Amino acid sequence: MKTRNLIFLLITAVAVFFVACKKTTFTDSPDALLFTSIDTIHFDTVFTSVGSITQSFKIFNANDQKLRISNIELAGGGSSVFKINVDGATGTSFNNIEIPPNDSIYVFVAATINPNNNTNPFLIQDSIKIEYNTNETFVQLDAYGQNANFLNNARVTKDTTWSNALPFVILGGLTVQEGKTLTIEKGTKIYSHAGATITVNGTLKAVGEKYDSTKIIFRNDRLDDYYKDLPASWNGILFTENSINNELAFASVLNATNAIVVRNPSFNSNPKLKIEESIIDNASGAGLYGIYSSIDATNCLVSNCTDNVKIVAGGDYNFNHCTVASYSNNFLTHNSPVLLITDVDDNNQSFPLTANFINSIFYGDDGLVTDEISLQQTGNNTFNINFENVLYKGNASNANFINSIQDQDPLFTTIDAFNNIFDFHLQDISPCVNTGKSTAVSIDLDGNERDEIPDIGCYEYKP
Repeated sequence: MKTRNLIFLLITAVAVFFVACKKTTFTDSPDALLFTSIDTIHFDTVFTSVGSITQSFKIFNANDQKLRISNIELAGGGSSVFKINVDGATGTSFNNIEIPPNDSIYVFVAATINPNNNTNPFLIQDSIKIEYNTNETFVQLDAYGQNANFLNNARVTKDTTWSNALPFVILGGLTVQEGKTLTIEKGTKIYSHAGATITVNGTLKAVGEKYDSTKIIFRNDRLDDYYKDLPASWNGILFTENSINNELAFASVLNATNAIVVRNPSFNSNPKLKIEESIIDNASGAGLYGIYSSIDATNCLVSNCTDNVKIVAGGDYNFNHCTVASYSNNFLTHNSPVLLITDVDDNNQSFPLTANFINSIFYGDDGLVTDEISLQQTGNNTFNINFENVLYKGNASNANFINSIQDQDPLFTTIDAFNNIFDFHLQDISPCVNTGKSTAVSIDLDGNERDEIPDIGCYEYKP
């Protein structure tokens, strides 16, 4: 019996040994299964000389035998704007790449485009050819290149006008010197790199027009998917204590940390910042932040920021036909009132504060915030806050409200937080339609004429 068991164990061991030693063979069949995880890699706008992010795809061997790829080749070779890395090795052509059964390898792709004379975005194309067992398959590559004016820690030391012929890419930061004016032409696009601040010690005049092609855009320089919509992608615009006579119109300030910060009073009778028909969106900190300063805002949308409008330490503020709204989404959680006003700053300094809000909306989604207007007076200085013909959610019992609508949904056209789609135009049944106060404001954020009895908010309803 013992002998029989010993023989059985010996036979089993020998069988296991031969199975373990048996080499997995390669399939050379033209019918072998190979596929890639994607058939096209697309790079959105890539600024010349800067380079893109790195994307990747997989090559799968879906067979029970090894597969030898005879060649993986970048069609454009060494002159291509694209660069590839196959399974850890960099080059333009790779031979005899082995993939184990039911396994895969990575291919990484990036693009660096040289400057040229094009002012408009231009398309660059190439492909990666994969050869195996007499078969060929391709992964297509394309990228839109964009020439730009590149500024690295630049200073505006004389009155300067930026043309809209090419976008501007700000690396490190930009400073407008005291007493100097930077004028930005309509239709100009300004892209700022991570960590960059536009600091205005002098004057900024960025006045666009109502058409998409003539609006002025301030935003981050990462335009590839996912990164293009991230808040805190750049620092924002700072108007310092010495800055005067600033104007923004038909402008958008997107994806910043603190989008617009305005410090200290103006040295003359003009507001330090006059902002009209403009959008501030998706800031990880404050959208519009006034610190003992003066701001006149008309037909502005401040949306989906951690602190949409924040006013501290005093100053003089006037808002007319503005929509200030916030909804939790894939990037930010709405957990602060959309309007915060306090008479002290972080250093406990306090000055007189006057703020008037007319024909404006202050609203956010249900959940963490019940009062969308927070008014905090701690000092003995003037604290005069007035709301007229506004729609708001909450109580704000220490303010003066006239002809206002409390705790009614403004009924915006589209609020789709899951897909990050927000349209703050009004539905026809919105309580904001035809409930505003007639003022000198004759148009809305779209540049459309307002009715004799205007709507509340930045948009006038149009059938």
